Amino acid sequence: MPLKSLDLIRDLIGFDTTSRESNLELIDYVETYLNKLGIDCLRVYDDEKRKANLYATLGPQDKSGILLSGHTDVVPVDGQKWTSNPFVAREADERLYGRGTADMKGFIAIALAYAPEMLERGLETPIHLAFSYDEEVGHLGARRLVEIIRDMPVRPAMCIVGEPTGMDVIVAHKGKRKLRVHVRGLEAHSSLAPHAVNAIEYGAELIAHIKFIARRIEKEGPFDEKFDLTHSTIQVGVIQGGVSLNIVPNSCVFEFEIRHLPDDDPNAYVDEIEAFAREQLEPAMQAIDAATGFTFEDIGTNFSLNIDPGEDIVALVKRLTGRNNHGKVAFGTEAGLFMERAGIPTVVCGPGHIAQAHKPDEFIALEQVAKGEDFMQQLMDYVCNGD
Repeated sequence: MPLKSLDLIRDLIGFDTTSRESNLELIDYVETYLNKLGIDCLRVYDDEKRKANLYATLGPQDKSGILLSGHTDVVPVDGQKWTSNPFVAREADERLYGRGTADMKGFIAIALAYAPEMLERGLETPIHLAFSYDEEVGHLGARRLVEIIRDMPVRPAMCIVGEPTGMDVIVAHKGKRKLRVHVRGLEAHSSLAPHAVNAIEYGAELIAHIKFIARRIEKEGPFDEKFDLTHSTIQVGVIQGGVSLNIVPNSCVFEFEIRHLPDDDPNAYVDEIEAFAREQLEPAMQAIDAATGFTFEDIGTNFSLNIDPGEDIVALVKRLTGRNNHGKVAFGTEAGLFMERAGIPTVVCGPGHIAQAHKPDEFIALEQVAKGEDFMQQLMDYVCNGD
């Protein structure tokens, strides 16, 4: 049987919605598509009105229902070697290539492809659609959208976030705490280095200590064996400093992240790292200049997901996918926001695999599209029959 969502996937891939760009052309396209079906849409913009979330309800407006959630933005293709234009979907080898095919325009397109038939059959339980912006840079759009949903007179009873899981049912994922560290040094001519405070070197000492903590966690835990990566992780991903080799640098800035198990407190690691800076490094720095030292800047928190496997949404999605098991993953999603900020029971389940995301020649296997469509067919049978 031909796949009904392929044309929609191709159309959505054609919009360059890299997080630094506007997503409004894609939002216009989706809203027009839904308007033609008689569906009204709500937009929730960012401050500059360059980007928008889209929210719509299929079926009864006065009943709670099932929310299908996906993000419209994609990661950059800069510096990646693609075989073909990443924003023109290419079919080959039983795969569909293009930026966002797996993460996660494929799921959005599948949900949209089934909207006409759902409406034609008549929904006893409504389906809500939530499409967000800027998931890839801190879940910025969903944060605004969730605040609106939380205060609605009738809000969804449960949520499915369609990130690529190979259609596995995911009940937990890690959270993330992100920090930026500013190191203030004292510059001098490099020939007088002992009389200066080298911000890069002191930053490097703190980075080495962060790596020490990461290795300790990897060895000692805590562990959760149901996760694909069983422990929390810490890594430094960005560093800047220095202007010339013959100048002792007076500034260094680096960023690190803690991806933590739901039951592992990231604040304890932050406190340990900051204590090392204050107690072990700053005294030597400030013996030369009292103005030197470290400043820690919180640059974001992504909520973890940890839903009780006994919740109704878990049982429902297992039924719709034909699965008896559930899993946990290291990557983060907007699911934690729906749980934490709106109190909506949420699972993650969608077509494609995270291993294909963010890479050159990103793809979704047509077999995964077919599984996603089968899931949507099962969901349609459920909400339209009131089963």
